[in-house]
Amino acid sequence: MTVALPTTAEAPARPAHRDGNVLRWLGAYTASMIGDSVYYMALAWAAARTGSASQTGLVLAAGSIPRAVLLLGGGVLADRLGPRRVVVASDTARCLVILGLAGTLLLTSPTVWMLIAVALVFGAADALFLPAVGALPPRITAASQLARVQGMRGLATRTATVVGAPLGGVAVALGGPVLAFAAAGVLFAVSLPLLLAVRMSPLPVTGTAGAQPAGTAWRELADGLRHIRRHPLLGPLMLVVAVSELGFVGPLNLGLILLSEERGWGASGMGWVVAAFGTGAGASALLLAVRGRVPRAGLVMCLTVLVGAAAIGALAYAPSVPLAAGVAFLVGLFAGLGGALCGALLQTAADPAYLGRVTSVSTLFTHALSPLSYPATGAAVALWGTGPVFVASAALCAAGAATGLVLAPLRRAELPG
Repeated sequence: MTVALPTTAEAPARPAHRDGNVLRWLGAYTASMIGDSVYYMALAWAAARTGSASQTGLVLAAGSIPRAVLLLGGGVLADRLGPRRVVVASDTARCLVILGLAGTLLLTSPTVWMLIAVALVFGAADALFLPAVGALPPRITAASQLARVQGMRGLATRTATVVGAPLGGVAVALGGPVLAFAAAGVLFAVSLPLLLAVRMSPLPVTGTAGAQPAGTAWRELADGLRHIRRHPLLGPLMLVVAVSELGFVGPLNLGLILLSEERGWGASGMGWVVAAFGTGAGASALLLAVRGRVPRAGLVMCLTVLVGAAAIGALAYAPSVPLAAGVAFLVGLFAGLGGALCGALLQTAADPAYLGRVTSVSTLFTHALSPLSYPATGAAVALWGTGPVFVASAALCAAGAATGLVLAPLRRAELPG
């Protein structure tokens, strides 16, 4: 027996790629993501020109602290106030802070503490933005379109990565960090009228306790965590996400840099491998955006993550840059498809009143806790080399996928037709 997921919102079943409401949201999301990329480029450049290497690292790491601490609270706010309201508020805050920094740098030189303060505020705004933007799709389209929306969102993310970094680099080259920060602020500003034009479907009446505020923010957060723990599908999904991400993030970020140094591929070789991974992830997003739905989504999700894990283990043993790029393409293709299906399953399985809190927990694993594996990855590579570490990470990622295959509610889960 398959697990059919309920419809989460009353919305017309118009294809998402032809729905002006979805396209407005997608345009706002893309502008905001490009703004993110430009901002980080400008911040890294300003920090490197202002302080030492260790101070630059401190500036770049500062934003992760409030993001990790406040992320679950951002999910509570998204459910209490509505995701669009929180997204608009966080984008407005980011716009004002970054434009204010650009104006300040016209009058004075940056300092390390000034950049750290901006990074902290930006990280706090991110903690509100990430859960809310993830909770928006079920409120703007039909449940049957959520897989397609996840594919479109993946394409927007890849576009932001490809466009944002070069745009930030050009802005820095032409006008220094001032112009780059100003460009990022303008991009955040562009997203605001698009977000305000997005129509939101009302929450359906489900009769659950979570549909009404439970009192304090702590009680609402605890209520959301209980909803995940007791749900037959959400709990297994979160377990797969937590375990798989720990095995995925280290090798594909820090590990890849160390592998390139060990093999003598240089920055250009690593660039080709990263580009191949991005191409694979973009191809999976395009496939999902075009197809719109994948039968037996739970099973396919687990199998694609399993194949992606095998490719991660093989990456460390690729003898040349072209072969490593080919393997990285497979990692991006399969892991990207598995991640998009996971997002669609989370959004269709969660009670609409809990979407912000559910999204905040999954985002905590993917954006906040997984980077904690970087120190362990670096220390392990120093002790045993890249090959064993990549294999161990692949085994951890595969363990997450295997867990999903063992758990029947996830293995049999279907997206709405």
